[in-house]
Amino acid sequence: MAYADAQVGQREEGIHATAHPSLRVCGARFDLMPEGAAWLADERLLVVADLHLEKGSAFASRGLPLPPYDTRATIARLEALAAKLKPQTLVALGDSFHDGDAEHRMDEEDAARLSRLSRSLDWVWIAGNHDPVPPRAFGGAVMEELRVGPLTFRHEPQAAPSTGEIAGHLHPCAAVRVRGRRLRRRCFASDGMRMIMPAFGAYAGGLNVLDTVYDDLLPGFDFHAWMMGARTVIPVSARRLEAD
Repeated sequence: MAYADAQVGQREEGIHATAHPSLRVCGARFDLMPEGAAWLADERLLVVADLHLEKGSAFASRGLPLPPYDTRATIARLEALAAKLKPQTLVALGDSFHDGDAEHRMDEEDAARLSRLSRSLDWVWIAGNHDPVPPRAFGGAVMEELRVGPLTFRHEPQAAPSTGEIAGHLHPCAAVRVRGRRLRRRCFASDGMRMIMPAFGAYAGGLNVLDTVYDDLLPGFDFHAWMMGARTVIPVSARRLEAD
């Protein structure tokens, strides 16, 4: 992976990917999008995790002002991906809403855009810890988990082995040093048996994949962090990563 590792260090505006990189989980091939989504082309299924809609307004209500545009930016990225890929199904892996009151704080225009999008395809809301009962106003099916062939889509990853699991919750990110420069990015994390998705939400943070929280999920260093750039996603061996 020396070539791939080196690519992370390039200026992002200089990367010109001709195709989206892919990884396999229990034989199922996912194309990885630099926006932070995964595309299961064989099923025409798009996966995103941890949208955390209305996180900005939640912080503002506690006296921590943030620009109130995170929901609009997140929905716009979803719209663009749906227009480009034309999925039949979209699976949102939980924590789609930052809290139980998020839908009531949402701008009317943003709510209308989300409703149009969610009703334009088969939408599955996986229940998360922030939104155990996702709002019904936006349509779609609400599930604890979804099984598709060898894959299980759920919010919180379970201790290994959990074969075929596609999960979110942890907001994985990774850090690598290239030519003396330390780069830290959101990432997909996979050992080929499971994949932990990056947070898609504009204001979502990240937990380094070398944190001890991942010890029971991705044992040892036999996995890769697929680090997100502006135009592509680059696999980096866990042995090349740095802790925070």
